[in-house]
Amino acid sequence: MAHKPLMIVGEAWGEQEELKGLPFAGPSGSVLYGLLRQAGIDKEEVYLTNAFNLRPRNNRIESLFTDRANGIEGYRPIVAGKYIDKQYQPELDRLHEEIERVKPNLILASGNTALWALCKKSGIKRYRGSPLMSHDARHKVLPTWHPSAILRQWELRAVALADMTKAKREMTFPELNRPARYIYLEPNIDEIWEFYHEFLKDQPFVSCDIETKGKQITEVGYGTADGKRAIVIPFWSRKHKDGNYWPDLETELEAWKIIRHIHANHRLLGQNFSYDMQYFWRTVGVACPHFEGDTMLLHHSLQPELEKGLGFLGSIYTNEPSWKFMRQDHNDHFKKGED
Repeated sequence: MAHKPLMIVGEAWGEQEELKGLPFAGPSGSVLYGLLRQAGIDKEEVYLTNAFNLRPRNNRIESLFTDRANGIEGYRPIVAGKYIDKQYQPELDRLHEEIERVKPNLILASGNTALWALCKKSGIKRYRGSPLMSHDARHKVLPTWHPSAILRQWELRAVALADMTKAKREMTFPELNRPARYIYLEPNIDEIWEFYHEFLKDQPFVSCDIETKGKQITEVGYGTADGKRAIVIPFWSRKHKDGNYWPDLETELEAWKIIRHIHANHRLLGQNFSYDMQYFWRTVGVACPHFEGDTMLLHHSLQPELEKGLGFLGSIYTNEPSWKFMRQDHNDHFKKGED
């Protein structure tokens, strides 16, 4: 079997796939080939297969479900409380044998079932668009929507096309390349000034973001224009009983003085920054006179049909992991409307 740079893994056979013995042979195939063509991917570079080369009863993957005791060993639930019956283990063995023969640079996990089979993860909306490694850490995987989901919900096509465009780049190399970021955490006042003079002072613009809890700004972050360095200035700490990061009011006021200086002298860019600006002004009286632009609004003006939250923008424009679900206390923080 010849090497193909891109392997696309679907869910299971439908009626047309069963008749022809080929994956993506029915209406979902028409959607998929249209996406490949629009993304500029030659179908000769693509190997197509499914997690299960069989047709589930009534075309419903749920017919393969069972309880935990009878599920495939070592695999998490594919949906809450539901496992794939262990009688279908040979299908996963066949899939992984195909991967080893094709040796793709990238595997496109088309839908939640493929994501589960390749990465032992579930939640296609959560993981789509962000490259990650397969559960055995041997292959790069990019999850996206299955064409059948697009047929049911056509607005997903624009998202899948953005993922397919990323796939065109990612299929040219097998490595998982994450951007290198240097983030300075838990600084003291001297370290904040040092970071400012070394990395922020001469920037054409500075990116800014805040986190909030209740009516309090818990931390302020600033990043360089190239996205390589950032600093987080905390104002709340779970390590201290009173929740204060700074040892006394005088030191905290010095930290806010630095923030005022940054805002007074630098162009600021942020995501949904009208939220941040009003929070700065209402809580601590810090203005943002040199507001330069808002990534949410800029993206929305270019792609009004797409989502505009920060997590979605990260999945489209970066190779970052799905970081919103990595933060342990994300449910405890107040979340602004579009991040």
